[in-house]
Formats: sequence, structure tokens, C-alpha cells
Amino acid sequence: MKQADIGLIGLAVMGENLVLNMESKGFTVAVFNRTVEKVDKFISGRGKGKNFMGAHSIEEFAAMMKKPRKVMMLVKAGQAVDDLIEQLIPVLEPGDIIIDGGNSHFPDTNRRTKYVESKDLLYIGTGVSGGEEGALRGPSIMPGGSKQAWPHVKLIFQAIAAKVADGTPCCDWVGEDGAGHFVKMVHNGIEYGDMQLICEAYQLMRDLLDLSYDEMHAIFREWNEGELDSYLVEITRDIMAYKDDDGNPLVEKILDKAGQKGTGKWTVVSALDAGVPLTLISEAVFSRTLSAQKEERVTASGILKGVKPNFNGDRKAFVKDIHDALYASKIVSYAQGYVLMRAAAKEFGWALNYGGIALMWRGGCIIRSAFLGKIKEAFDHNPSLTNLLLDPFFREKIEKSQEGWRRVIAAAVGNGIPVPSFASALAYFDGYRTERLPANLLQAQRDYFGAHTYERTDKPRGEFFHTNWTGRGGETASTTYNV
Repeated sequence: MKQADIGLIGLAVMGENLVLNMESKGFTVAVFNRTVEKVDKFISGRGKGKNFMGAHSIEEFAAMMKKPRKVMMLVKAGQAVDDLIEQLIPVLEPGDIIIDGGNSHFPDTNRRTKYVESKDLLYIGTGVSGGEEGALRGPSIMPGGSKQAWPHVKLIFQAIAAKVADGTPCCDWVGEDGAGHFVKMVHNGIEYGDMQLICEAYQLMRDLLDLSYDEMHAIFREWNEGELDSYLVEITRDIMAYKDDDGNPLVEKILDKAGQKGTGKWTVVSALDAGVPLTLISEAVFSRTLSAQKEERVTASGILKGVKPNFNGDRKAFVKDIHDALYASKIVSYAQGYVLMRAAAKEFGWALNYGGIALMWRGGCIIRSAFLGKIKEAFDHNPSLTNLLLDPFFREKIEKSQEGWRRVIAAAVGNGIPVPSFASALAYFDGYRTERLPANLLQAQRDYFGAHTYERTDKPRGEFFHTNWTGRGGETASTTYNV
């Protein structure tokens, strides 16, 4: 009896395209869906005449697969994943593998890995990036979980993944427990940042320089042929040129109220928990939440008065400055994301391959760009690099870009145009390169009102002091701790 190489549950957009990808690479795939009608529709539609096996029950589905069974779930993150795991455990046998390919929160994957392993099964939580087209043609795949499971799925995962120019697949083992989903979460956070930076560049061109959409299309086309070459700049180029039925730009008719599914927020919360200053991505998330207050903003626009944009300079030169601001801010975004991954690796004991992660993001995923090749080179050159800003290539690029970067932010502030991610990226750069920040005053304030103590520059690190600032307090100090 013919048996499937792998099985997938969840025939929504990503699941359907992913199984078509698997089948096109020579694998036989068993498919199941909670709404069974979807199975029949797929088998008689896009899957007709191909190597698919449709199941009408979870028991029938399990019986269709070779051992060890490899069951991939592509269902909504959260309780649905836990419920499906409970349905699968009774029909699987020791050594079988459950794979979560959705956007699960990494603490859930940490928990699920331990739970599934306690049932003598193996578990993989894998990030899959690339959207509908990536799923069909080759996504970036970031697997983590039970290390023993990797040899059993490696051939399939690397066969269906995107490939870089030399044929290397954009997929490799990331680490134990929730490491794969953590890296995918950071990917999505960086995606939030990249999109917001491009949007700020667009608003400056539109509202300050008063450029036409055809002019902006030409600018993004030129940028996509240089060092900003990336998927997101490429699609922005196309969006600028896309006309509605009446011949006007379609994007101008789209409501300025952005949605989000939560992965950006998870990234920011994780950074707060880890004590990592993920300022640019945080501003990108908050920009979406501010955009969601559309009705309030419409009301406020008729009440709150600011300056009216008025540009009298060289437009061509300022477009070059916007390019530099975008490139420099992008460096900061990735630098902060990598610092967060390093902090998580230390906390959870993951041996993350930072250059390898950049390689996994080179193709298939939403943030794919030529830029990522330079990140891989940076970590190949120095695997213990603490911050991308310290790498010679990125240090040179950001120093070369900073004059234009500063001019853009100054012009935006002077003309009342919000550029939160550009500005927060520059503030981080300036803060990171500043030897002495004003936190000495902050510590004095904390000690004054709460006896929180402070360290002294003329004493060894680790010694804490308290001053009776008013002469009315006692000598008792608060316990020293850091969140």
C-alpha cells in the first residue's frame, strides 16, 4: 500500500501552497482539514492528478504515513494548536514527529516541545516565511524543537525551501525548543521595521517633496537596483505604479489604518523582558497602533495646529538623503534584532548560528535582500560580534550615511512630518556611541526618592551607595536588583 512521506493538517492559503510545493519536489503528501469538505475540494481541484492522499478523519490520516510519521500543522496560533496536538497524540506512535508550521509564540513552543516529548513523540516548531508565493515556490524555513527530529525532516524541508544563488537552501536547524519560532518572531519584528521605514520615506517624498507616484516609482526602482535591493523595496516600486480603474494610483485610495497579527508586539515584549533596547521595531509597532486610531486622528487634525510642510531645497539631493536615512536605519533595525537573538540564546541556552540565520533570510522570506549577505559575512568574520554597528562594513556605511540621515530627520521635524522609526534609529545610534549618558542623574533621582542606591565612578563596580539627600531620611537603602 502506498504511503505518504509527510502529512499536513490545515488547507488554508499557506497549507495548500506548501503541500503543492512538497508534491512538486517528488514527495507524496497526506492532507487533512478540520472542515473535511476542503480536503475533497483540494483533491479534485489544485491537487487533481498529483501525489496527494486525502483523509476524512484523523485516524485515517495517521494510517496514511510512513513511519516515523511526520505531521505538519498549519493552523491558527494559540489554543487551536494545543487542541490539535491532543487529537494527534492518541493516533501516533513513539518516535513520530509533530510539526507546528504556524506563527506560534515561542514560549508556547518551549512548553509544547517538553509536553510532546513526555509522550515519547518528537516536536518541531518551525517558522515559515514568504507568504502565499513563498510557500508555493520556496519559503524561508526556520526549524527548532527536538533535535532528534531534524534528520527525519531535513531532506523535505531543504528541498522545498528557497535557494540562494549557489543553491544553498534557506533552511537549517536553528536550535532546541522554541528557537525556530523565536527567530521567526524576530524576522517578523524586523519586517515591521523595514515596512515602517519605507513608509516614512514615502511620506517624505509625497508630503514634503510633493513628488508624483510616477516619480516615486522611478525612485524605488532605482533603489532596488542598488544597495537597498530587497523584496519590500521591489513591491513598493510596483505599488507606486499600480493604477486603479480610473487611472489614479490605487495606493492613494487605501485607508491609512494598518493591521497586525501580533508577532511585532511579541518581539517588542520579548525585548523588554530581556532588557534589550529594540527601539526602532517598537516605534514601528506603535506607528501601526497610532494608525488604527483613524477617527481620532481625523478629529485631531481639525483641532491641533502644526507647521505646514514647505520644502525649498534641492529635491534630488534630498531624495539621496532619504536613501541614506533608510539604509542607516535599516542597519540599526537588524543590529537591534540580532542583539535580541543573542540575549535569548544566552537565556535559553540556544547555540544560534547568526550568520546561518542571515543566510536563511536571504531568499523566500519577506525581508529577503542583498543586505543580508553582508550580515552573514560579518558573523563569518567574527562569530562573537556583539553588535552589527561594530562590524567594519556596517560601521563605514552608517558613518557615511549619517549626514543625510540627520538632514532628513531635521527636515521632517521642522516640517511637522512624523518619522518615528528614522528618529529612534538615529537616537539609538547616538546613544550607543555615547560614552557617558545622563543615567547618572537618573540614578541620583531614584536614590533621592526611593533609596534605590547607585554605583560610583571612583569606586569598584558592584559596590552600591546611598545618600541621605535631604538630611531627613535614614540610612536604610532599597534592595538592588534589575528587571
